[in-house]
Parts: sequence; structure tokens; C-alpha cells
Amino acid sequence: MAHPADHRTTGKERSTAVLDVRGMVRASQQSTVAAVLGRRPGVLDVEVNPVAQSATVVFDPRRTSLAELRAWVTECGYHCAGQSVPSHICDPMQEPDPPGFTAAPQRPQTTPVTRAGARSHDEAKEHDGHGEMSMAAMVADMRHRFLVAVEFSVPIVVWSPIGEEVFGWHAPVPFGLRQDVWALLLSLPVIFYSCSIFFVGAVRALRARTLDMMVLVAVAVGAGWLYSLIVTLTGGGDVFYEAATVLASFVLLGHWFEMRARGGANDAIRTLLDLAPSKAVVLRDGGPVEVATAEVVVGDLLLVRPGTKVAADGIVEEGESEVDESTVTGESMPVHKGPGSPVVGATLNANGTLRVRATKVGADTALAQIVKLVQEAQNSKAPGQRLADRAAFWLVLVALVGGALTLAVWLLATDRPFGEAMLFAITVVVITCPDALGLATPTAIMVGTGLGAQRGVLFKNAMALEASAGIRTVVMDKTGTLTKGEPEVTDVISVRGGDEDEVLRLVAAVEQESEHPLAAAVVRYAATRGVAAARAHRFENVPGHGATAVVDGHRVAVGNRRLIEREGVDLGPLSGRRKELVATGRTVAIAAVDGRAAALIGIADALRETSPAAVADLHSLGVEVVMLTGDNRATAERIAQRLGINTVIADVLPGDKAAKIGELQQGGRTVAMVGDGVNDAPALAQADLGIAIGAGTDVAIETADLVLMRSDPLDVPTALRIGRGTSRKMRQNLGWAIGYNAIALPIAAGVFEPATGLILRPEIAALSMSGSSIIVAVNALALKRLHLPRPQRTDPVGGGGGRG
Repeated sequence: MAHPADHRTTGKERSTAVLDVRGMVRASQQSTVAAVLGRRPGVLDVEVNPVAQSATVVFDPRRTSLAELRAWVTECGYHCAGQSVPSHICDPMQEPDPPGFTAAPQRPQTTPVTRAGARSHDEAKEHDGHGEMSMAAMVADMRHRFLVAVEFSVPIVVWSPIGEEVFGWHAPVPFGLRQDVWALLLSLPVIFYSCSIFFVGAVRALRARTLDMMVLVAVAVGAGWLYSLIVTLTGGGDVFYEAATVLASFVLLGHWFEMRARGGANDAIRTLLDLAPSKAVVLRDGGPVEVATAEVVVGDLLLVRPGTKVAADGIVEEGESEVDESTVTGESMPVHKGPGSPVVGATLNANGTLRVRATKVGADTALAQIVKLVQEAQNSKAPGQRLADRAAFWLVLVALVGGALTLAVWLLATDRPFGEAMLFAITVVVITCPDALGLATPTAIMVGTGLGAQRGVLFKNAMALEASAGIRTVVMDKTGTLTKGEPEVTDVISVRGGDEDEVLRLVAAVEQESEHPLAAAVVRYAATRGVAAARAHRFENVPGHGATAVVDGHRVAVGNRRLIEREGVDLGPLSGRRKELVATGRTVAIAAVDGRAAALIGIADALRETSPAAVADLHSLGVEVVMLTGDNRATAERIAQRLGINTVIADVLPGDKAAKIGELQQGGRTVAMVGDGVNDAPALAQADLGIAIGAGTDVAIETADLVLMRSDPLDVPTALRIGRGTSRKMRQNLGWAIGYNAIALPIAAGVFEPATGLILRPEIAALSMSGSSIIVAVNALALKRLHLPRPQRTDPVGGGGGRG
């Protein structure tokens, strides 16, 4: 949003901080924070999210620091406190520099801020009490201000000329005071307490040399009240105390409801923050000790009992259990954990006791990184929102100039009294609402990214969210994306009359001694079939060919055709079947027992269980699916046929994948690339949307725009659905915000009053203005009802009884 002149910095000279900027009552106040930060030396970019009450700041660490950023935010009237990692997970006092902030060493160029020291009560009062309030506290404060305004506005209306017209009776003014003096006294709590946030906010904006909604409300309420005050002090006449106070009441009512709606948009990030446990059990000196999670350090041995959460990322050293990872990765089924298995902090241990060695704590944990990634995505701006933010500033200016022109035209071109012209001018100022523009996309983006985070679908920024809505072609890497990236037995063909399980028992005994990946696949398959284990003797590994051994007195050879030829074995009728398997892209291991061919074992890269459903779901969305692989065409075609993929690009060298994506784009296609490896990184960068699966390499994840935590291809159509739903809400909200102002302005200015008598009083204008913002927020929240298919387990895909 702000781009100072010193933008010429390299990646090593850029750091990012996610600041929690509390105290933004209206969406348009983001311009104040952005203006103050953006003009400071060393600040390269500022993106403020009024819904999340946070700001992402890119800065040059050689020219400024996190401590200075915090001071500048506080200087402009807002409290600065980070939320990237809750304080019960990472103690900010443990962090050496700067004080009050927590860095993320895992990603040295990005520093999430965890917490700033609390300000004194006097400082909070100085900043009108909203500075360090949570959203819930701000909602409660806004409700209290509204109730005070209503309590005093009602009697003002009752004793006003409007009250006499409405109720048809004249109420005597207490204490023998003039009606306008009594109204003045009743208005004081409304103006100096309930409306103080408007005046303080307007001063902040003007000091920052910007304009926002607070300026409009302050001008409208202040002009009406000051005009009435002057009339009262100079002897009495027509006053507008009831208009000013009722106007304030309706604006406060709108703020209250809008802030409640905005709070609902942040449910996902709030849920993430609350996932981690506050306490951990650490084994020290041979016994369990309960400590605060913030005190856990790398190397601690954690005792995780059944039904408790894992306090930090780590490796299981002892014990077996099922762990529910749904809260972090979106994985719907519990995952089995045993010695050597990695576990993620904030996941729930189900039924066994685990001893876990902590490897990452505090800001380095997966949960902290997910929170930071989601926060940065929520704070980022879509192109449409950047335009709307600029338009919001000019809309405020239009409102102020329009109010002045309305007053001048009614005074100079008509014989209407000054008071009536003033009401038209105030109505114009009030009804022109930039907040709906300011909320149009941030609320939708927050709900969309939060919805994705709950499913393990992490959008890195608003651009990725918007790009996903326009994807019409998805290119999926085969190995590690559509497949598991590990070999698996698909077929076992024994000679006629042979005992398949007996052959498997003999072969598995030989392969048990080998370290080859294909041998491990055979051993796993035999175990799933429940084949009894046997012991091999005189094992011999034949490099590039296979292996031989003696099992239960039988000489067993397992390997490729060259090994079988060396052993002098004739395949006989199995020769034709072997050619059929090879033609479909399978690797074939031949088993011979005592010099005779016994069986063929077909081995292939195993399909992920959800790959067929993912392809079918993408097709239902009208998306073309393309498989991209370096494998030979026979293998690629076999897998594509089983998945229902019509377009296959095979025999592609790793360096040529990006070029293939470019060719598809040149044909007018909007392309998403899904991959997991280092060789996929250039293609991920070339695509309109790069999607990395969570089990992929760090390079692929860093290059991608979207990360699938569960490594599940079924999450690809889920991501596209979220993107389309979010984009639809953004368009609806922007259309409403623009259309509302286009219709409301001429009505407020009284253009139709001479011909039709159609007018708006300031109070109704305030209600309409607030209603516009509420509609935008509620419409975005409706995105939570977006239908997303639940992850489901399908039957294994494979041949010959194998798992695929």
C-alpha cells in the first residue's frame, strides 16, 4: 500500500513483520496506519487488514527495526501487539532482540511478532481505550457507547419539535429551561463520551495526512452540534441536537453490528491460536514435570499421555499411538505414530502414551508457521482491493466537497433556510461510506483463507486466492503427487497350479535381506497378505540384476530377466505375461525356485487413494486435468487411464517442465501446476498458480502460491472451490459498495426533493451507511457455508489384489 522511494533492496535486505494493530474501529482507518508506517525510512511495503486488526510490514532491517515499527504504530494512536504465536506457546522474554518480539529463525527473512508489552492504564486512556483492546472488548465498548447515546438521544427527541409532531403532545421542559438548552445538556454525554472515538480518530487521520470514515462522522456530528450550540448561545432558534445525537446513535449501532460481523471473519485464525496446549509434561531427572509450554526447549523429552495434545514438534522415541492431526493438517483420519515418526505440535494423542523429543518449539513450530502464513495471506491485497483502498480516500474527499457544495447550492440557488440546507449537507457527508469499499474484499479474503486453513489448504496471499478462481487447466506431476512416490506390488502371477502364498513366502525371505526399494515393496506386500516369515541363508546380491538365497532348503532367485538368464531358467508360459506387464509400464520381478520359473511380480508406483476422486472432482468443476511426468509414455498412459486423465505429457526432462507449462499458457489457458519436488519448482513458478503438496521439498513449497498440508490431491479441487467462492463474494461486495454510493449520494443531496419530495434525514442516512457495511461483512461471512466435500478414503487402486 505504501512504497517509499528506497524500494531498491535485495531479498537479503528485506524482513517482514506481522503486527497486531488494535484499535481500528472502522475499515477505512487502515489508511491511517498505512500512511504513518509507509512514510517512515526503511519501510518498503505496508498491507493493513482492518478485519484482522493486523498489518504486514516489509522493511529494510538496516534502516529500521521492529521496536521502531511498534513505536510508530503506537505514536499514531494504535496499540501494537503481535499474534503470530500466542504468549503461552512462546515467551517473548526469552527472545534476545528486539525486546517484546519473537523472531522466526526457521525463515530468517520473515519475523512474526508475538507480543508487545502492555501499556499503562493512562496510555490506554490517552488513546481512547481502544488501543490495546481485543476485538471482543472493542465490541463491548462500542455497545456501551451506543447504549449511552440512545439513553440520552431518546429524551432529546421527546422534547424536540420532531417529538411533538410524532407523539402529538407537548412535554414540559424540566427545571423551566428552554427546550434548546435542555437538549444541549442532554447531548453532552453523547458528544463527549459516545462520539469521542470519532473525534479522536479524525485527529489521528488528519495528523497522518489522510482521510477516512472517522473524519466524515466527526464532521457530520460536529457540524450539526456546533451549529446548534452557536444558535443556543446566541439566543435560541432552530437547533439540530436530536439530529446530531440520533445520527451518532445509528452510526454507533452500525459500528457495533459491523464489528461483531468482522469478529466472526477471524474465527479460523483465532481457532489456530488456541490449538496449542498451555502446559506440557517434560521428563526431567527421570520423572515427569509439568511446565508451561513456553518453557519447553529443543531437546526436551515430552511425555504425551492419551487424550492430551503434543506441546511441540518432535520425533517419537518410544511408544505407539494414533494421533489426530486434523486440527493442523486437515487430515480426517488418525495417523499411526511409532518410534522415529514425526509429530506436530497441537495435535491430539488418541490412545497410547508417547515419549517425544522436541525438535522445534515456539515460533519455529509448524503451527506457528501456519498461523504466520495465514496472517500474511489475510493481510495481502487483491488487485481489486488496492484500487478500492485508493478509491476510499477519494470518496471521503468527495463526501466533504459534496457536502460543502450541497450547502452552497441550497443556500444560493433556493430560498430554503440555512438549517434545512445544513441538514442536506450533513446527510451527504454521512451517507458517503468508504467502509463498505474497505471491507469488501478483506472480509472475504479472511473467511476464504480461514476456510482453507481449516482444511489444510494454505493460500500464501490474496493473489493466489484470486488466481485459483480463474484456473481452467490443472497440470499434475505424477510421481509424489498423483502417486505416492514409492513402489508397490500391483500383480502377482504364479505358474499354473502354483501356491502363490508359498512363492511369496520364499521370495519375501530373500528380499528381506536386500536394501533395494523394489525388494522393500515385495516385503510389505507379503506382510499385508499375512504370509508367514521365513529365514534366508547364503544371501547373494547381484548388482543390477537381483538377489539369490537359500530358503528352507530351496534355492530362490529374484530379479530381472538378466538374472533369470544367468540362472538358466526358462520362463515358459510366463514369458508372454511378462511382456504384457512391461507394456503397461510395470517393473517385473521374476521369481525362480530350484531352477524353475515360479512367479512374476508386477511393481509400480502406487497411486494415492484419493487421486481418482480428485481428477473426477476437477472434471466436475469444468477443469481440464493434464498429467506431466518424466516417465515413459507407456507408464504414464497406464496411470492416466486408471485416473480418467485424457491429456498426458510424458518423457519430459526436469528442466523442460516449465517450458511445457509455458506452452499451455500460450494456448490461452490459465494453468495451475501441482508438484512436490525440487525439479517442479521452475514449473510452479511459471504457472499462473503454483500448488505444492505439504510432503514436498522446501524448495517446492517456497516457490508455490498454495500449499496442501495433507499431501492429498483431493484438496486441489477444494482449493479451487474456495477460490471461486471467495472471488464471487469479493465481486458481490465491491458491486454493492460502488452501487450503494452511486444511488445514495444524489438522494442525500436532495436532487429528487423538488420533484418527488424524496429526502433522507441524517439519522436515516447514518442507518443506511452502517447497514451497507454490515451487508458487506455478513455477505462475506456467508462464505462459511460454502459446500466443500469432506475428505474420504477410497478403496485401494491396484491389480492382483495389491494396493495401489
